[in-house]
Amino acid sequence: YTRKSKFKRKSFIKAVPEVRIVKFDMGDPKRKFPYVIYLKSKQDIQIRQNAIEATRMYVNKKLESRLGSNYYFKIRIYPHHVLRENKMLTGAGADRMQTGMQLSFGKPVGLAAQVKKGQIIFSIACEENAIPYIKEVLRAIFPKLPCKCSVEVEKLM
Repeated sequence: YTRKSKFKRKSFIKAVPEVRIVKFDMGDPKRKFPYVIYLKSKQDIQIRQNAIEATRMYVNKKLESRLGSNYYFKIRIYPHHVLRENKMLTGAGADRMQTGMQLSFGKPVGLAAQVKKGQIIFSIACEENAIPYIKEVLRAIFPKLPCKCSVEVEKLM
C-alpha cells in the first residue's frame, strides 16, 4: 500500500515526503580501521526517520568532539516505508465534515525504515583505544530508538 513508482499514475501514494536524514556516511571513509562496532536490532520494528536523524546527530557530535575524524560512522538502514494518517476531527459538527473509516487511505505524514531482528542499524569503524567510548555513546542512544538493541564488536584485521 505504499508503492512509489517513477510513473506517478502507478503510485498508490502520489506525493511521498522527502528523506530528512542529512548524511549516511560520516568520518573518514577512505581509511581502513581494525575494528567495527555494530548496533543491531533485537526485534522486528519500524523506526521513524526523525528517530534515525536524532541518533545520527547525537552520535556524530560525540564522536567528532572526542575522536576528531578518526572514525567511520555509517547508517545501514534507509526509510522506504511511507507512514499515513487518517486525520479525525473532534468537536461540535465534526460528524458532518468527515467520512470516518470510509475511504480512510490517509495522507502521508512521514517515512520509516522497516528493520528485521538482528539487522545492523549503525556501524562504526575505529581504532582499538576508541572502543569503550563508542560503546558508551551507543548505549546512550538506546532510549531514542523504539526497539531493544545490542552492541557488538568485530575485529577486521
